[in-house]
Amino acid sequence: MVWQLALMLWVGGVWSAHFVLLPALTHIGLAPLLVDDVSGVLRPIMLGFAAVCACLQLLVLLGYEGRRFWRDLRGQLLLVVLVAVACYSLVASLPQGLFLSLFCYLVVAFAGLVLIFQPRPDEGR
Repeated sequence: MVWQLALMLWVGGVWSAHFVLLPALTHIGLAPLLVDDVSGVLRPIMLGFAAVCACLQLLVLLGYEGRRFWRDLRGQLLLVVLVAVACYSLVASLPQGLFLSLFCYLVVAFAGLVLIFQPRPDEGR
C-alpha cells in the first residue's frame, strides 16, 4: 500500500502541476511573469516531494528485491528520478538553465508515468 500511495502522490502531483495547474493559470489570464514565478516555486517543491517518495519506494523495493533492486526496471526508474531531481537542483542555478531544468522535470514526469504501469513489488511477475 505504501508503494501505491507514494507513487500516486508524487506522479500525480508532478503531472497535475505541470500539465493542469500551470496551463490553467495561463488560460485564466494571469500575467506570464506571474505564472513563471508560480512555476519557479512549485516545481522545486514537487521535485523535492518526488525525491522523498522515490526514496521511500526504493526502501520498499529494497525490502522485496534485496541488493539486486537496481536490476529491476522499477529500481532503475526510481534511480533515474533521483538523478533527474539532483540534476534539476544543479542546473536550476545556472543562468541559462531553464531548458535543462524543464527537461529534468519532464524526465521525472515520464519516468513516473512508466513506473505506474509496472507491477507492485509484492505482486508476482
